[in-house]
Amino acid sequence: MLFVNAAVILCNIIQLIGDAVTLAIFDLDGTLLSGDSDYNWGQFLVEKGLVDTKLYKQANDRFFQQYQAGALDIYEYLAFSLKPLTQFSKAERDALHQEFMDVKVRPMMQEEASKLLKFHKDQGHFLLLITATNQFVTGPISDSLGMDHIIAPVPEVIDDQYTGNVVGIPSFQEGKVTRLNDWLKETGHSMEGSYFYSDSRNDLPLLELVEHPIAVDADPTLTEIAKERGWPHISLRGNSM
Repeated sequence: MLFVNAAVILCNIIQLIGDAVTLAIFDLDGTLLSGDSDYNWGQFLVEKGLVDTKLYKQANDRFFQQYQAGALDIYEYLAFSLKPLTQFSKAERDALHQEFMDVKVRPMMQEEASKLLKFHKDQGHFLLLITATNQFVTGPISDSLGMDHIIAPVPEVIDDQYTGNVVGIPSFQEGKVTRLNDWLKETGHSMEGSYFYSDSRNDLPLLELVEHPIAVDADPTLTEIAKERGWPHISLRGNSM
């Protein structure tokens, strides 16, 4: 009984801590980064000659255009984007990702984004990254940015090898809300006072959920919605909006 009571008390403490911390939630691609890490991972594979150059580039471009139009089938895209990972060992994947970080990701990192993250961190806020780009690509990026946690599509791994499948619901469009709500239940965090920064129309469901929705270098559709609803629209690329 003593151990049961201790566990209950600990859960209550975690709940109280979670409720007390403001969530600062961020999209990654086009928001904290000046480009798209998912698209650039595909370009990186093409440039390295690790995939069929012509066919892969055509498909990568097509999926990116669908994403921008708000018409992407996330399961179809994940099947495409995760397939190359099945060809590599863990050591090969790690080496490729390190090179990818150096040649593609770091040039997309923005000084103003770092300042914004520091501002929220200094306020004691919890930095949460929610992205539709799979966790293989985005996990190391999240770590590099100093995020407290990441929610991303989870690739299936069996015996240290990627299968090409995805586990659970991808964090895309309404899926971001679903995955966030699951995480809130697991951790005891609260949406009270929450912020969400995004550039994309695809993130409208989550922007409507938080107390402080903020458009960042937004696409035309989100720009219009932000104007209509009086949401702040900022730039992390050096210009105020």
